[in-house]
Amino acid sequence: MGVVGAFDWAGTVFGTIRVLPMGQGIAPCDALLERAGGIPPALRENAWEVGRLVLDPGHRGGPDLLRRCLCLTLAHVMDHTDARHFFASCRPALARLYRRFGMEVIARDLGGCPGDEPYVLIHGDVDAIERAIGDDLPARRPLVLQ
Repeated sequence: MGVVGAFDWAGTVFGTIRVLPMGQGIAPCDALLERAGGIPPALRENAWEVGRLVLDPGHRGGPDLLRRCLCLTLAHVMDHTDARHFFASCRPALARLYRRFGMEVIARDLGGCPGDEPYVLIHGDVDAIERAIGDDLPARRPLVLQ
């Protein structure tokens, strides 16, 4: 089962995110993995797609808020599943940002709308993500995403 979460600060919802298990035909990154080809099968084991992260423009304050939102989300998934790998698709400019979180581009030029920059597929294993954001991960306790 996937997770759809909302981020709330002082009673104001300022963002949402969706995390889906891969390999069940519901995560869009499954199709991107097929198109990309050559992705080691081991990366598909216990894999989850992180996507649809949307933050209200009035609350976008740089990478710190994004970091906190991703930390909360990834910690929740890691605490409640056997997740070992995370995938996402994004534009190349965002892929540079996700490097800060232990993720790397594994496939480029995966299409998109005509005239738009093509998408890239990014991947991070749990160990790399924990090394990159470990100090910001919340203590291992139940987390409620609303």
